[in-house]
Amino acid sequence: MHKYIILFFSATLILSACKHGTTDQPIIEREQMVGLLTDLHIVDGGMYNMVSINADTLYKYGTARYLALFKRHHVDSSEFRRSLRYYAGKPVELEAMYDEILKHLADKTDSANKALLKSNNGQRPKVY
Repeated sequence: MHKYIILFFSATLILSACKHGTTDQPIIEREQMVGLLTDLHIVDGGMYNMVSINADTLYKYGTARYLALFKRHHVDSSEFRRSLRYYAGKPVELEAMYDEILKHLADKTDSANKALLKSNNGQRPKVY
């Protein structure tokens, strides 16, 4: 019986030391994360249009852009990864965030299209 008591308390001690889904390190606030992810998707889209899709090329041209993006939002890559993991663990909240992100991207696209039409005197550009 003594062995089972020791085993029970040892297991309880070990399991209580584990942190399930909690972190002592701060995560990026929701609104800042929405802005960061919006800008991140804009950078991704721009890179796919500018360079051929090759892992080495994307790494070569993308690293500097991602680092500049993180610097502009005052975060680093490890904080971003940790925050993204945190929000991925809360799918309902992440889905709501992506609803906002999609709205921001649509607004930016609409603004860019209006500016393009204005610069072309109201005529749509020719697609070749």
